[in-house]
Amino acid sequence: MQMLPLRTATSTTGGARMDKDQGKREMEEQLEMVTKAFVDHYYNLFDTNRAALACLYDQTSMLSFEGQKILGADEIGRKLSQLPFEQCNHSISTVDCQPSPFVGGILVFVTGNLQLAGEEHQLRFSQIFQLIPTQQASFFVQNDIFRLNYC
Repeated sequence: MQMLPLRTATSTTGGARMDKDQGKREMEEQLEMVTKAFVDHYYNLFDTNRAALACLYDQTSMLSFEGQKILGADEIGRKLSQLPFEQCNHSISTVDCQPSPFVGGILVFVTGNLQLAGEEHQLRFSQIFQLIPTQQASFFVQNDIFRLNYC
């Protein structure tokens, strides 16, 4: 997955408040741009080619899916590929992001609905990702927590 690298803002020694605010705004814009690109890519793959999702994870990645913990890209890919439905369509409601404690990392929180083929009602879901930068100017999913939201 090729995405834009997240640059960190640098402050000038002159202490110009406007430059610092500009740098902060640029960093926030880039954070949101990377997050949007990731969310679009992830859910497009999930809905069209679930088996390809494994390449977004690493061997140290962990998925918590409805309370079941799965470790490693291969096992996560297997779990997602073997979900008991063939077709799914995600509709994203909200996306929030923050810089994560890991340098250059991003925390992503997604809410939305998913429609399973043949089902009348949509299911609400929440999902959290921790994205970690790679040396190839991309990101991988270190942590992924998925829950259906029942009302």
